Amino acid sequence: MVINMKNYLLLVIIVLISLNENSFAGITITQNHQKVKMDKLKNEVLFNLTHNLLPYWSTRMVDTKNGGFYGRINASDQVFPDEDKGGILNARILWTYSSAYRILKDTTYLRLAKRSKEYIMSHFIDKEFGGAYRSVKSTGEPSDTRKQTYTQSFFIYGLAEYYRVTGDKDALKAAKDIFELFEKFALDKENDGYFEVFTRDWNRSHDMLIGEKTSQDEKTMNTHLHIMEAYTNLYRVWPDRRVADRLKDQVEIFLDKIVDAKTSHLICFMDKNWNRTSSLDSYGHDIESSWLLVEAAGLLKDTALQGRVARTSIKIANAASEGLQPDGSLIYEKDLSTGRKNTERSWWAQAETIVGYLNAYEITGNEKYLDKSINCWNYTKNHLVDNKSGGWFSSVSESGITGRGDKGGFWVCPYHSGRMCMEVIERLTALK
Repeated sequence: MVINMKNYLLLVIIVLISLNENSFAGITITQNHQKVKMDKLKNEVLFNLTHNLLPYWSTRMVDTKNGGFYGRINASDQVFPDEDKGGILNARILWTYSSAYRILKDTTYLRLAKRSKEYIMSHFIDKEFGGAYRSVKSTGEPSDTRKQTYTQSFFIYGLAEYYRVTGDKDALKAAKDIFELFEKFALDKENDGYFEVFTRDWNRSHDMLIGEKTSQDEKTMNTHLHIMEAYTNLYRVWPDRRVADRLKDQVEIFLDKIVDAKTSHLICFMDKNWNRTSSLDSYGHDIESSWLLVEAAGLLKDTALQGRVARTSIKIANAASEGLQPDGSLIYEKDLSTGRKNTERSWWAQAETIVGYLNAYEITGNEKYLDKSINCWNYTKNHLVDNKSGGWFSSVSESGITGRGDKGGFWVCPYHSGRMCMEVIERLTALK
């Protein structure tokens, strides 16, 4: 049989075109499928942010008698007007409403951000020794004057965000001042990193305020995570060389000292020489750090650092997935010394899971990470969001019991949940 070469080549070309068309069709179908999922996620979190979360805090938590915001509201929506007002809570409220105005352009949020900033400047900022108090009484007088590095970092974070949207120079100066105090008093000049607690006049103490067990727990992952977060936001609005250097140093501390090289989990507590002193894996902090590291490195525009961070970020996200459950939720932590797991589903850990796996999807393009993000949101909207009275519950038990903790308090705020919504909105808008 004689084959006509021209016809043969034509047949090959037709087959190849057909294969390519089918391949491109498959890609298009996949992309459309992902787009539908992303649009649904974005629309749902946008609705939750604007119709539930932000209105809940603006209607239930504004203290019309003493100024600022109430210090506590329980799961039954009972406000405690005489409760102390925590610095962490107030600084996070400032960040949340400042960021909400930046993204959504609703002047209602700007007014609440201004209210928060003015209350902080009047009542939390220590005009004698600098920095911010850990808490004040319901009437505004200082109640806990200790200078906790963890708490201070959120004032940098919130004040920088307020300056970002308003150009308010007093807010920026206050954020800069706390940065200078950190570098003068909190920085460990021998071993790097930052110590945790100080007296009002910045003498170091060894008080245990964020889960430390012994005096050997001198360096905490949690505090360094939020210093990095704060310095990232400060560098956005104040691109000073020293801030860049300290921010890069914070990223490298995570890469070299805090991320366990064998497991890719974070080491929660360390001594002053960075030796491990704890046996916990905290899944929520793992996944939170996975995207905050990427954010910090991205601002520094160091290509080599960005590549290293991206690779580490995926390793951390994969390690954190050990805490994922079949229903999409993330449990709290595991004690490696006993094997015991804390199976509580905390509001903040779910929020960070949604952002963290969306971040992993952006880095890799792997749809499995997008699905992890969406699955956790589906769990969150069905279990943690209070669809009757508004706001979010702070925890859900393994058996599904909700509302055991406060909806708002010293640690419970609209920052993790609000930030998740805003990160999803911004990221999916950019991907679209």
